[in-house]
Amino acid sequence: MASSETQPRFGQSVKGLLSDKVTSCSGDVIALTRQVLKGSRSQELLGQAARNMVIQEDVILHSEDSLRKMSIITTHLQYQQEAIQKNVEHSKNLQDQLEHLMK
Repeated sequence: MASSETQPRFGQSVKGLLSDKVTSCSGDVIALTRQVLKGSRSQELLGQAARNMVIQEDVILHSEDSLRKMSIITTHLQYQQEAIQKNVEHSKNLQDQLEHLMK
């Protein structure tokens, strides 16, 4: 009879250990799931950051192209300004000569 009294205790002890082990494994599975979700979120954030970087790179290239075009336009405007100044000086010279002839 002594052994039949110890057997339920042993059975309850095993059930208790098994229950503890299941609880521990459940906690580990939950922690693992959280880590996987966190990693998934990190991957999602990295993907979004990469997409944003590509967009910014396109914007930078477009801005660089616009600045290059503006530089060319500025150079052309400077040439036109110089030509206008020369024509104004030449016009003044012609006006002075015309006034001299009219006297």
